Amino acid sequence: MTETTADDVSNLSFEDALRQLETIVQQLEQGNVPLEKSIEIYERGEILRKHCDTLLKVAETKVEKIRRGQDGGVVGTEPLDVD
Repeated sequence: MTETTADDVSNLSFEDALRQLETIVQQLEQGNVPLEKSIEIYERGEILRKHCDTLLKVAETKVEKIRRGQDGGVVGTEPLDVD
């Protein structure tokens, strides 16, 4: 059995990590995977989920809200309030 680490997924894009996570969920939902393999892919899924969560948080900090003046022109940006 190969141990999966966060380093294995650290270079994956959000889309690639999400695609792998979706595949894992499908495999587990089908129930055709032996127990030992289920545990292994579940652990990889958890690492992928954390990676996706981190990438989303980074993206949220980069998103800005455009501020407009009374004339409708752009006067600047401010951080997006995500609360």
